[in-house]
Amino acid sequence: MARLDANKFETPTPVQAGAIPPALEGRDVLATAQTGTGKTLSFLIPIVEMLQKAEGKGAQALILLPTRELAMQVETAFRTIRSNSGQNVALVVGGMAERNQLESIRRGAKLIVATPGRLEDFLKRKLVRLDEIKILVLDEVDRMLDMGFQPAIARIAGMLPATRQTLCYSATLEGAVKEVTRKYLNNPTRIEIGSVLKPAENVELRTFEVEPDKKQELLEHLLEAEQGSFLVFVRTKHGADRVARRLSRSGHSATQIHGDRSQAQRNSALRSFSEGRHRILVATDVAARGIDVANVAHVVNFDLPKMAEDFVHRVGRTGRASAHGVASTFAGPAERGDLRKIERTLSIQMKRFRVRTAPVDAPVETAA
Repeated sequence: MARLDANKFETPTPVQAGAIPPALEGRDVLATAQTGTGKTLSFLIPIVEMLQKAEGKGAQALILLPTRELAMQVETAFRTIRSNSGQNVALVVGGMAERNQLESIRRGAKLIVATPGRLEDFLKRKLVRLDEIKILVLDEVDRMLDMGFQPAIARIAGMLPATRQTLCYSATLEGAVKEVTRKYLNNPTRIEIGSVLKPAENVELRTFEVEPDKKQELLEHLLEAEQGSFLVFVRTKHGADRVARRLSRSGHSATQIHGDRSQAQRNSALRSFSEGRHRILVATDVAARGIDVANVAHVVNFDLPKMAEDFVHRVGRTGRASAHGVASTFAGPAERGDLRKIERTLSIQMKRFRVRTAPVDAPVETAA
């Protein structure tokens, strides 16, 4: 409690209020909740409680996540709230040096936070044991399955004790996710927070109809007209580099994050954005779900997302906890149908603006 107080965690969010009590009783939990709802603490608090009483020598808890960015955030959050420094944690992810990861395991890490690929590699090489695991957390299961991790998860689960507690979190419960929950959960407490596919209420949704060659100009207009940090989503790695380069040339402080950048570059870009050294972070969808930066004022969909679910994940980067956020979506005249499809799927109505071909400093609001 002292650690939670020190970090200003005072009132539990709905997912925390729903998941923590049954998890503390040792029950399995199945939660559908959006990003930004506080789900990380809803599984870390039961883990910290369990570790205070655990007596085994090896790892007692395992958290599987889809990306290394997410894994790193969870590891940091655990260090923030653990009740003593003896509760060691090992981060087991690809794209980073093995040596430190193996060293943490050898030093007796009680918690392993891992992406399935690297953990499975360690298991094959007999570098890690999971026979004392008491709690398994599967976070963002839908995303792990999208990335093709289902076989790896099955093999990892096969190495765990049959009697254990499992906490499972997903944005959706469709298709393969249902199968996974049936396979690994035993009579779980079911928690559903809000609509699974819906942007947060406190995000103002706007859409600008703009010709593709005028998008950059419109983005720069918004940057000049509004305060705060901007997270800009583009469809391709090449596009991310191009937009960030142009912004820098125009005197804006921008950095970018996408699949072709090394882990060190991604970490550095995220850090400089979250600490305010760069006002703008240009990102592809690969990076979208792993970014948890407080106080993003404005999300811009520079390119229209392919699916409604991607829209929710992008927009979920702003208006987190109870802050107000703005999300602006750029769409060309040819994309009107795609835009309406996203609105229909999510039962939302965005405030519409049309950009005149005259100077961009006059976007006009039109009736929706």
